[in-house]
Amino acid sequence: MDVEPKTYTSPSLISPDNHSLMLVDQQYLVLILVRSHEVTQVLENMTLLAKGAKLFGVRTLLTTAHSETQQLVRQVREVFPDQEPIERTTLNAFDDEQVVAWVREGGKKKLVITGLWTESCMTMTTLSALSAGYEVYIITDAAGGGSKETHDMAVLRMVQAGAIPLTTAQYLKEMQRDWARSETAKDLIAIYERHGGTYGAGLQYQQDLISGASPSSHGGPGAS
Repeated sequence: MDVEPKTYTSPSLISPDNHSLMLVDQQYLVLILVRSHEVTQVLENMTLLAKGAKLFGVRTLLTTAHSETQQLVRQVREVFPDQEPIERTTLNAFDDEQVVAWVREGGKKKLVITGLWTESCMTMTTLSALSAGYEVYIITDAAGGGSKETHDMAVLRMVQAGAIPLTTAQYLKEMQRDWARSETAKDLIAIYERHGGTYGAGLQYQQDLISGASPSSHGGPGAS
């Protein structure tokens, strides 16, 4: 007689070892021209995402285009100081053989993609990855477009093609799963507290309550 499992974890959830992460063209010139979001918030999300991915040991690729006139943003570059971004001339990262080779070498069927701008490099890369047979997740708040409409329509197009939308917070929560996982919980909360706005403050407040420390220096209730 088969015994029903007491717990079940969906295979569609992201975990540190089941995907590769692509950070596409997170460079200064395109960043400062973002008009779909507040630029400082996009930068904070980009930093939060990069630091979180590094904490969990996620295989991560950095790409740039025309870097002779625009550098990778310092906050992301400092997280991966030993990695040389793959430089391209193409808007579509999957038109570059080095990028495709890197993806294949990872052996992961899940790809998480974000980047600048949403309506160009991120969309073309995502559609091409889907066409190549990968299960693609897109992080929408570490990206940005030339206007809210171009960003929104690009996200809609990618989702209609089969991409699964995520936010930075959702992505990192899926990898942590359980705040009792002490090997990453403390460091992730510290990253959130620095770059996660009110959610970061809420997490620290919650942990202070659990540990018995005074929460007086943190604002807001606990977070899930």
